Amino acid sequence: MADDAETSRDLAAARRRIEQLETALMRRTELLEQKQAELAAVRGSKAFKAASFANKLIDRLFPLHTRRRTLLKLTARRLGAIPAALLARRRAANGPPPDERYLSECTPPAEYRRWISKHEPDAAALTKQRGHRFGRSPKVSVVVPVYNPPAAFLDAMIASVREQTYGNWELCLADASTADHVRLLLEKATAGDSRIKVSFLSENRGIVGNSNAAAALATGDYLALLDHDDTLAPFALHEVVAAINDAPDADFLYSDEDKIDTHGDRVEPNFKPDWSPETLRSRNYICHLTTLKRTLFDAIGGFRPGFDGSQDYDLVLRASERAKRIVHVPHVLYHWRMHAQSTALVKGSKNYAFEAGKKAVAEHLARLGIDATVHDGAVQGIYQVVYHLRTQPLVSIIIPNKDQVALLSRCVDSLAKSSYANYELVIVENGSALPETHAYYRELQKQPHVRVVEWTKPFNYAAVNNFAASQAKGDLLLFLNNDTEAINPDWLEAMVTQAVQPGVGAVGAKLYYADDTIQHAGIVVGMGGVAGHSHLFYPRQAAGYMQRLRITQNVAAVTGACLLMKRDVFAEVGGFDEGFVLAFNDVDLCLAVLKAGYRVVWTPDAELYHLESKTRGYEDTAEKQARFKREYDLFHLKWSAFLKAGDPYYSPHFRLDRPDFALKAA
Repeated sequence: MADDAETSRDLAAARRRIEQLETALMRRTELLEQKQAELAAVRGSKAFKAASFANKLIDRLFPLHTRRRTLLKLTARRLGAIPAALLARRRAANGPPPDERYLSECTPPAEYRRWISKHEPDAAALTKQRGHRFGRSPKVSVVVPVYNPPAAFLDAMIASVREQTYGNWELCLADASTADHVRLLLEKATAGDSRIKVSFLSENRGIVGNSNAAAALATGDYLALLDHDDTLAPFALHEVVAAINDAPDADFLYSDEDKIDTHGDRVEPNFKPDWSPETLRSRNYICHLTTLKRTLFDAIGGFRPGFDGSQDYDLVLRASERAKRIVHVPHVLYHWRMHAQSTALVKGSKNYAFEAGKKAVAEHLARLGIDATVHDGAVQGIYQVVYHLRTQPLVSIIIPNKDQVALLSRCVDSLAKSSYANYELVIVENGSALPETHAYYRELQKQPHVRVVEWTKPFNYAAVNNFAASQAKGDLLLFLNNDTEAINPDWLEAMVTQAVQPGVGAVGAKLYYADDTIQHAGIVVGMGGVAGHSHLFYPRQAAGYMQRLRITQNVAAVTGACLLMKRDVFAEVGGFDEGFVLAFNDVDLCLAVLKAGYRVVWTPDAELYHLESKTRGYEDTAEKQARFKREYDLFHLKWSAFLKAGDPYYSPHFRLDRPDFALKAA
């Protein structure tokens, strides 16, 4: 009899699973049909047909890779300078448009110049560095492939290495140039300094072959990668070796960087997060200056053919898979020159490089045994990794609620439109007084996947969610506020595919206020004293600092308004700390996840509205303010070491009193 009962339960479970999958397939089919209809409408529009005709006409009259096409591009650029000049005059007269700073990913040049003058070593500090003696002084081989650089750029690159305050280096160059001036300059350089080595190649082997030829000359313990038209800061190798002394097991190091514009000015600093694997799969945020231990470089086989233009991206992805320790050196050590042929200036100048980058990410995922597809992102150079789900684990969506039927029903209705079907809805009732609330509950519970559980004790956000988690049946737990509304149908699937990846402990979504400005795009721990939202109030369409609003990335914490995690990870870290009644409980949970060795991920592929504070109100009474102060003090007591060290995903050079990645003034 027991066997028969068990068989019946299994059959019932199998039927439910089939129904769930059929529902999911139906919803995805509907979504596909909707998108196909939208695409057909676009293609049938007069604007699209006119643009297609114009493109075909241009390709016929000005074929690609011809002098006529080049002249057309130059003319277009010159014409484009006219509105830019008019805009500059308007700015001078009226100031920038109100939201313009939010739409730019770059630090204003004047702000950066002030930062340089206050934070980088002056002449006296550089002199002191030259006299410094490290406990370990490894030889660093600076590896440079050379192919027809302008004389001034090549001279500047060599000079920047010679001016290093750390002396135990060698410069290894492999030259395949056809321009006569290059060999003369390199022969002169080697004659004046025995630390400079050059291999003159009989033919151009491409960026990969030339780079490997330069690396073959190296005798150093570490290889630092430099392009023939870029430069190093004079203190670059000093900071790299200082980091090696601090972390002797480091075999992969990278630094911050900036660009040199066509006037020779330093612009567009890129202050990077510490090691962030999900971020790296979205874009090559590591880039320059990359320094690898020689044994690691050899173990992965150096640069690989077939990745020209993104050979460095492929290299760092492979190195990250085998590195013992990856260290971020938070200093601007590399200056990337902007000129007509450089991707630093013109993204489309090397389209093949972005295709190679996509291939590099795809092969990286394949080597790790991760089933995923890599798509082009919103702009060139960023990528969207879509992880494949072969099964749909049950997600328990936990929503605490007290009355607020209008908000709750709006949230629940948006869930019903999700393409991910295998979820249960657990509503935690907490003291609702309105009859319509309980009537709504009765209607909801007619659906087999909806349950209402009652919390009869005084409200404590952490305790309420811990109680609900104990009642939940899912392998994944989604903590969701009742004042949220899902926007894109595949939002939950986008979160689930991240949450089930090995090593991921928590996942957050992109949340907007009702006016389509950013409410949540990841939390910076330490901002405002405890934690704050980055990119707060940016427009929905903004790219964010270094495209961060467009890419899946690692962060220190995500908001509990929409937080997904595996049930076993939640149990491992002990759930929510009930000492945090209302504030900081989500940040505390995420820091516990990090401490346990997991990663926290934020994805822009899950979008929801969040009408923040509509339910619980504001800290506007003495009692609430006293409670907030207690929780503030508790957080500082518990996480003082983390606060002192700083958020690893937010540069120490950024201010913590504002959310827009502004540089510290002093």
